[in-house]
Amino acid sequence: MLPLGLPEEPASPLKVLCLGAHSDDIEIGCGGTILWLLSHYSNLEVYWAVFSSGHDRELEARTSAALFLKGAKRETVAVKNFRDGFFPYEGTKIKEFFEELKKDVNPDLIFTHYRADRHQDHRTISDLTWNTWRQHLVLEYEIPKYDGDLGSPNCFVPLTQKICSDKIKYICEVFQTQSNKAWLTEDTFQALLRLRGVECAALEKFAEAFYCRKLILSGAGQSPPGKAPRTAGKSRGQGEREARRNER
Repeated sequence: MLPLGLPEEPASPLKVLCLGAHSDDIEIGCGGTILWLLSHYSNLEVYWAVFSSGHDRELEARTSAALFLKGAKRETVAVKNFRDGFFPYEGTKIKEFFEELKKDVNPDLIFTHYRADRHQDHRTISDLTWNTWRQHLVLEYEIPKYDGDLGSPNCFVPLTQKICSDKIKYICEVFQTQSNKAWLTEDTFQALLRLRGVECAALEKFAEAFYCRKLILSGAGQSPPGKAPRTAGKSRGQGEREARRNER
């Protein structure tokens, strides 16, 4: 398997947009990857948007975001209160908020819901993500639940055991309003992280997985319309392999 890495500490900030229908979705779907990015980049800027909350769940969302985004160069957290379970019928209002977001942030990387997720709110957010940002790198995350809609992802982020432990701890400690749900348990999250780790032969056995529907491999100076070219850097693994070759 040939790994493709993000640039090593680009000169300009690396801008990440995280979108979640509900207060715990971002953390469950890509929380480990966010912690990994923050451990590798000192200039990470994150815009974190949650679309459904309520008083108690908004408090949880903001508390959790503060934990997961500790160390970010800049963070913006927006928590909305669109009606849970009714996103397809609140489409106009949600679409208008997406248009506002588009004016505020031009991200390098977007995390959103899996397009084939069986939850109607999740699918609405995924569809509007692609409608709004057409020339960006979008990774769709997965949420384990009763519907049994986990698929075969094609993008993996290996994680350390420490990052996985922190992710699980933050989720289980913060989201007490969901503690009565059968799926919000440490073993649920650990099981999925372990399974995805097996699928990508992760060094420390754990990984998060995503669906990458469009990926453009471009040469120097080439970039999709609307995005300034970034200087491509070697991934950490690529640098280590070159160093070993030079020692021979």
